[in-house]
Amino acid sequence: MHVIDSHTGGEPTRVILSGGPDLGSGPLAERARRLADDHAAFSQAVMREPRGQPAMVGALLVAPVDATCVTGVIYFDADAVLGMCGHGTIGLAVTLAHLGRIGLGTHRIETPAGVVTVHLSDANTVTVTNVESRRVRQGVSLNVAGYEKITGDLAYGGNWFFIVDPSPIPVAPHNIDRLTALAIAIRKAAIAAGVCGENGENVDHVILQDASPDPRIHSRNFVLCPDNTYDRSPCGTGSSARLACLALDGKLAEHTEIIQESVIGSPFRLSYSKGANGGVIPSITSQAFVTAASHLIFAATDPFKNGIPQAANTGA
Repeated sequence: MHVIDSHTGGEPTRVILSGGPDLGSGPLAERARRLADDHAAFSQAVMREPRGQPAMVGALLVAPVDATCVTGVIYFDADAVLGMCGHGTIGLAVTLAHLGRIGLGTHRIETPAGVVTVHLSDANTVTVTNVESRRVRQGVSLNVAGYEKITGDLAYGGNWFFIVDPSPIPVAPHNIDRLTALAIAIRKAAIAAGVCGENGENVDHVILQDASPDPRIHSRNFVLCPDNTYDRSPCGTGSSARLACLALDGKLAEHTEIIQESVIGSPFRLSYSKGANGGVIPSITSQAFVTAASHLIFAATDPFKNGIPQAANTGA
């Protein structure tokens, strides 16, 4: 299996160029469903240790349905197939440029959530124009086991987010373990309470927002991903969902750029324009860097051919 690895603000992306499962043809959303339903072992083997690493997201290249797109892509982590991935799209664009498949300028990429565009300014700098993002529910209160009642918003940015602003725990590197435990409990409570998208989609990510001590930074966040690892970047789809909330609350004007940083200090530049359906069209700018080009080998006799189970890694 031929892969190229990169990171966007510290968050790793693994682009799978060849050797992935045959998902057939048809809409990318349907092919993503096949990946989730029929090929969980593939996702785990590629993402989990010893071949993968915590927080890594895979980007499986597939043929696009839309002929104007340079590629189709399905994103996934060790535990879930994703509708979209902002940091992964930035990493994918830099990877495609590294391979000579795209040049500077604007290109279209098809995802299960819809077509997004990338603008490659230089070898490492990418602006993603995401799918229309929206807030679905505001001020939802949850009874979270072990914590006080938590209130937040349900929003969509290509994936489903429960956004708590402000975080009851300061968003700082020394609090990552506490933030992780809180975010896992919030997601569990949201699912148990039936807090979901219009078509029953479960919350798969949780965002805990906080102020930044740097006046040049709008805010900082902690983002929990489906595999219970935290996003080293500020999360592109999560930032998109939050832009929708800020716009509806009148806290950010159209076309006004802000800087959102992650819990480890990685910055994204964010802005939005109004969407056709009442949401926002997010713009996300950051840098990615290629870190490795390799071939993954899956020996039939390897006892960890399908990856090390998550419980062994976390002690769960």
